[in-house]
Amino acid sequence: MYEPIRTQSVHTMAAQRCGMRGLHRSREEELDIRLAWHLTALLTLTDELRALTPSRALDDAADRLADRITHMRGHAPLRAAPTASRATPAHITALHQRAHQLAGQALVVATTGGDTAGETLAAERLATHAAALGITAAG
Repeated sequence: MYEPIRTQSVHTMAAQRCGMRGLHRSREEELDIRLAWHLTALLTLTDELRALTPSRALDDAADRLADRITHMRGHAPLRAAPTASRATPAHITALHQRAHQLAGQALVVATTGGDTAGETLAAERLATHAAALGITAAG
């Protein structure tokens, strides 16, 4: 037979002890965290592409992504050194595909959260990676 729990959970007790309002985040906070994660992952891929195919456009994109993440989180993102791999066409294509996917996810989250700056940045990155992959808008 089921017997109801008569004691508080450890989470409730911890929240009370720390004076927290609870352990749950608001929807806006969750969207902000998710967008920052997507943009940080996109920055990592951009840094990887910069190492393999240096260009001023990728440098500018990386700077804009880092600035946006810094604005959102209050501190600069951690950036890993790109791996020392060979710039094969298949590898470059795979990086663009993953970046395209992440930019699309970031665009959805930014739109849902009403983050216009994030939405604009994600849309630009989405279009850039789509162009690199030869994806054109159906008209």
